[in-house]
Amino acid sequence: MILVTKISGAQYYVNPDLIEYIEEVPGTILCLTNGKHLNILEPPEVVIDRIVTYRRRIYGPGALPETRFSEI
Repeated sequence: MILVTKISGAQYYVNPDLIEYIEEVPGTILCLTNGKHLNILEPPEVVIDRIVTYRRRIYGPGALPETRFSEI
């Protein structure tokens, strides 16, 4: 699970396996595979970095490249 912040400032955890795509409009919208949309404060780059960190924790350090999204 990754931590995200709602527009209201409340924080909650999202299962990153349910994220279908991320939209960057004024703000960030997580579009989930179940059709829900979540408006959050974090920019897409931060969400992607959190997903990579989560997957490394689950699958092991060698499962994903070491490059952070912000370095691309």
